[in-house]
Amino acid sequence: MLLPEKIRRLIGEEPYRTDDIGMSGSAVLIFENQVLKVQEDSEEAQNEYRMLQYLQGKLPVPNLYAYEIYGGKSYLLMSRSVGQMACAPAYMEEPVLLCRLLAGGLKKLWHTDISDCPSNQRLSYKLARAKYNIEHGLVDLDNVEPDTFGEGGFQNPEALLAWLYENKPLEEPVLSHGDFCLPNLFGIQGEVTGYIDLGRSGIADKWCDIAICYRSLSHNYSGKYSRKNRVCSDYDELLLFRELGIEPDWEKIRYYILLDELF
Repeated sequence: MLLPEKIRRLIGEEPYRTDDIGMSGSAVLIFENQVLKVQEDSEEAQNEYRMLQYLQGKLPVPNLYAYEIYGGKSYLLMSRSVGQMACAPAYMEEPVLLCRLLAGGLKKLWHTDISDCPSNQRLSYKLARAKYNIEHGLVDLDNVEPDTFGEGGFQNPEALLAWLYENKPLEEPVLSHGDFCLPNLFGIQGEVTGYIDLGRSGIADKWCDIAICYRSLSHNYSGKYSRKNRVCSDYDELLLFRELGIEPDWEKIRYYILLDELF
């Protein structure tokens, strides 16, 4: 891989492994104490850098070492998060502990001051980005829920977008991660130690993260990503909401899961 000179100097000849967890489409190189994320230069990549800068000292996010744009790609060098991913076996085998970690991660976001947050991820922005994705053929129809399109679902992404515009919910703005799925949160013994993949983070409705988190839990415990996680007698879909101390708003959860189909 051809790297910018500054990045090469910082990583030297240090050995690394590649990370294939998640679905970001980025190349992620894991060093002993550093992570290099390489992806196409885009608005989302630039927002990740901007939000990492903003969140230093506010939340447990990676320390920034370097950010370069080179040959149409962005190169983000940062520290490794400590702890285990929320999808690690130690958490998956303890659903109560896992949901406590996830709820704690959400609450930390919600309690963060957003008065000077540099990123707007409210519905006005998200729907415009969804429209852009449709118009530029960026919607991955091979990676959607089985009932989103076709019989019993929407005819096509354009029909889904029209429904999303017509059914916009009232927003409860907070600091949102934007892709709050299990591989993007780290913890130690149920305490949050790291948030990663912050390209979609910014001010948004709190139910956006709840919906993505709920879907991630459902997928992981259904065995979609690992058959080892299929059976777990202690998990039920209300665990997350009990830890959050709120009642599930199923309409909003469905709305934001459907919106995410266009990203």
